[in-house]
Amino acid sequence: MLSAAEALDGLPAEADAARTWRALAHGALLGARGNSGVIVSQALRGMAEVLGGAAGGGRDLRRGLARAAETAREAVARPVEGTVLSVLAAVAHAVEGASDELAEVARGAASAARAALGRTTGQLEALARGGVVDAGAAGLTLIVESLAAVVTGSYAGRYEVPAPAVKVRPAPVEGPAYEVMYLLEADDAAVAALREELDRLGDSLVVVGGDGLWNVHVHVDDAGAAVEAGTRAGRPYRIRVTYLDAPARPHRAGHGRGVVAVAAGDGIARLFEEAGAVVVRRDPGTSPPLAPVLEAIRRAGTEVVVLPNDTGVNAVALAAAETAREDGVTVSVVPTRSTVQGVAALAVHDPLRRFDDDVVAMADAAGHTRHGHVWVADRAAMTSAGVCRPGDVLGVIDGDVALIGTALPDVAVEITSRMLSAGSELVTLITGLGGGEELAHVVAAHLATARPDVEVAVHAGGQGGYPLLIGVE
Repeated sequence: MLSAAEALDGLPAEADAARTWRALAHGALLGARGNSGVIVSQALRGMAEVLGGAAGGGRDLRRGLARAAETAREAVARPVEGTVLSVLAAVAHAVEGASDELAEVARGAASAARAALGRTTGQLEALARGGVVDAGAAGLTLIVESLAAVVTGSYAGRYEVPAPAVKVRPAPVEGPAYEVMYLLEADDAAVAALREELDRLGDSLVVVGGDGLWNVHVHVDDAGAAVEAGTRAGRPYRIRVTYLDAPARPHRAGHGRGVVAVAAGDGIARLFEEAGAVVVRRDPGTSPPLAPVLEAIRRAGTEVVVLPNDTGVNAVALAAAETAREDGVTVSVVPTRSTVQGVAALAVHDPLRRFDDDVVAMADAAGHTRHGHVWVADRAAMTSAGVCRPGDVLGVIDGDVALIGTALPDVAVEITSRMLSAGSELVTLITGLGGGEELAHVVAAHLATARPDVEVAVHAGGQGGYPLLIGVE
């Protein structure tokens, strides 16, 4: 509501009702927080649809409240009683038969809201156990009472919310671990598909908005997947991820400039740690949960550069960065697509530089590093180099399969040669499980003869799946 009020403050004095209601609804959409906040923002949008072009009498207010309840319920994938929705429905029903006198409609709405708020205790088991009312419903009741006070010129009196009937220790949260929220620029068709995808991922799904701007709220176990779904639908921003079972935000101990690097493999983790980074470990082919990435950012410092080192980790890194910014941390994600790009970026990291200059230097180093790897296909597939079969050796350059062969050493040498250019200065080889050391030896021996001007650095990565990672700078 603060965001909505600020939107109204920015209007000129001559703004008409339509413009005023649009600003109110837009401000509420931008500032909505939590499940109830998002629902209330949609309720205000529903009222704006009716009252923006109306005279503003009692009949119009009745219609506006009915539309508010309707649009709010439509926005929720799986409506639950004992919430904001219950109060909205009760208010709309109570004023349905009221007169056209504006004050009577407003007083009836406030009275119905108070009564519906009291009933929420018995509508949800969690509320009944504690003997409390729904917090979001209480907030909406205050809004409706304020409306009545403005219309009638008198306040009906303070509504006393009952204290909890029993002292209870909060139980562990049942259900998904994270609340994910973001604003999204997308068209209607993309949002329809997004609703379906997010509904499969979690619960408490609310998607509100329109005209190309949406507010998305969902509870999920995989926060990264929820953000990635948004990137497929449009442009998500103001991403907020909250760990639902956290009783309090942990104290951030980090100071100064730091780097967070995601690593798949013990050797890779040691490589980043020795270079001074806070490391988040992950299994090959997976993305880490958001919580350890966020905790690593908080521990790393007050200015933090995040190196995801895999395209599949970018969404989690971005979500964690957005959440950390809410704590006052300055965070930038350098979208490194591979471990070797992360190594190149970290090599030029300088905490004595201005933060923005450091980020630019690291991003530039990563961007000028070609990345490749070799691996053995486990199934038949169509690739950019043709059809591969189980057991074929694949050589990948910059994310695309460039070569299909039968022998690991031959493919490793060939793709390294293809990655080199006349100005190449450094080849980085990171060895993995499954013969990586032998492959690195073969490639290094070849380069010693074919390109003696190029420096070769070999690191033991210990990663599974990819016997050899290759970087060329």
